[in-house]
Amino acid sequence: MPDSAIDYSDAPAMDHLPREVRVGRFYRPVKQQISLRVDADVLAWFRSQGGKYQTYMNQVLRREMRSHARAR
Repeated sequence: MPDSAIDYSDAPAMDHLPREVRVGRFYRPVKQQISLRVDADVLAWFRSQGGKYQTYMNQVLRREMRSHARAR
């Protein structure tokens, strides 16, 4: 049966997603390995934030990238 033939008239409307549903949960961006030189104190600070400091560095860079994209 094609999707267009399904009758949804008796299905309740959803006002919001349930808490356990995460949009984009299975999305995994393509990673690229690079060599990057950063100041020693910057690297030390990121490492002091705990494990997975490289992931945290990526999140900070992504936030900066998005803020510049919104500004344009």
